[in-house]
Amino acid sequence: MELEDLRKNLSAIDRQLVELIAERQRIVGEIGKTKRDSGTGTRDYKREKAVLDMGRAQAEELGVDPDLVEELLRLLIYTSLESQERERVIAEGKGDGRKALVIGGAGKMGRWFAEFFASQGFATTIADVTIEDGPNQYRNWTDAGVDFDVIVVAAPLAVSGRILAQLAVLKPQGLVFDIGSLKTPLIDGLQELHAAGCRVTSLHPMYGPNTRLLSNRHLIFCDVGNSQATADAKELFAATMVEQLDMSLEDHDRMIAYVLGLSHALNIAFFTALAESGEAAPKLARMSSTTFDSQLLVSAAVAEDNPHLYFEIQNLNKFGLGPLDALCAAARRIRETVADGDEAAFVELMERGRDYLAMRS
Repeated sequence: MELEDLRKNLSAIDRQLVELIAERQRIVGEIGKTKRDSGTGTRDYKREKAVLDMGRAQAEELGVDPDLVEELLRLLIYTSLESQERERVIAEGKGDGRKALVIGGAGKMGRWFAEFFASQGFATTIADVTIEDGPNQYRNWTDAGVDFDVIVVAAPLAVSGRILAQLAVLKPQGLVFDIGSLKTPLIDGLQELHAAGCRVTSLHPMYGPNTRLLSNRHLIFCDVGNSQATADAKELFAATMVEQLDMSLEDHDRMIAYVLGLSHALNIAFFTALAESGEAAPKLARMSSTTFDSQLLVSAAVAEDNPHLYFEIQNLNKFGLGPLDALCAAARRIRETVADGDEAAFVELMERGRDYLAMRS
């Protein structure tokens, strides 16, 4: 056959693949509705494993790369779960005409929450200093008032602390929570809200603004003294597959000093060392390795994020210096073992790290 004929045959198969995916998505929609009607959970890990095992076995029989088939099936499963979760959130919407205000709603995570509430049927209003006044949006959040069923504070950390304190004076009747990645600068405002008798709690979504599927994602809830407010906040996410974690404000910031502070610092140190090395990026790219490429990928994401937020996470956490000191000490130890030619000490560092990381799996 001529090349053009072969390409036409390939295009026909590609069209069939798209048609099959469309049919699969239609069935996925029916499955999702059946699950909702019967009260069955959205995700079934046993079923997912069976699908992947079946795919790998069939791939081997047909002489196709099993890894390719598994990757394709994982993508299809992911999009199916994403679709089912979105439809469940809409079907079981907690809004029912209720009103939500997202302060900082034009920011990345603020937009995520605004869209999340809108999908549940909330009449959603956003307030943000970067926008102009218009329908359901305000430049100054105080102009929106506090007559809302839910108020989310999604502003920068230092600003959020002041907003929470101002809300305590206004005493809103609805549920109030922040989504700060650090609680140290917010504690005073949260406690003032609680003392004023407000329904207040504190959240930290451990996922980014581009997240579309909450399965395998974590959402931290920090009770501020009103257990009913925390329960009400959890109920807003009951239709999703997010894993809800309970944590005290104190424990939160101590853990975050490592989870965010240490990991951010490590990546900043990595790309700072590269930027100041004098080695041209194209030259290093041509000599890349699997480990180097993986680290570059993570570091590039950190470099593209908000530097002011990252500074706040480092600077405003009362536990922040401990992990940074540990990072500096670890780097010094690595340097000393290399400079001294102490292979045994170097091996010990790696083995101890391997044992520690094995506990996480």
